[in-house]
Amino acid sequence: MEKQTINPKPSFLKVNLLDSSNLNACIKLDQIALNGLWTKKQWEKELEDSCRVCLGVFDNSNLVAFGCGWIVLDELHLTAIAVHPKYRRQGIGKKVLLSMFKEAKANGTTRATLEVNNNNLEALALYKSCGFKTAGNRRNYYKDGSDALIQWRPLAIE
Repeated sequence: MEKQTINPKPSFLKVNLLDSSNLNACIKLDQIALNGLWTKKQWEKELEDSCRVCLGVFDNSNLVAFGCGWIVLDELHLTAIAVHPKYRRQGIGKKVLLSMFKEAKANGTTRATLEVNNNNLEALALYKSCGFKTAGNRRNYYKDGSDALIQWRPLAIE
């Protein structure tokens, strides 16, 4: 069976702040897109902590993408970016990231950082398109023995 792609016209999908009312939607998308990266308790903290930024994209009432990050001093540390598989490669991930940068800059941050699996080629392409550059490597960081690439980006770039 061929994989169905949805064309939701990303320019019409709005990025919204997420809060605790979106808990179940975040957990559901986390399961689908990231194989359950976080527990319910971790999601509760992510959505309630004032030092964290969580943004989401909805198609009607369905959460189809999210981005989360911590604001630490003048840095935005991206902790999770996910797009529903049926909505990938349509610019939605980039839209979420750029919105996160805008939100973080409004909160006084000057740069963004993240860690990404060196085998995650789709994510690496997205981050490169958003101006990230690799600054370091954590060898054998993930359970499968793959490395984590540490990437940075100044937020002055538009």
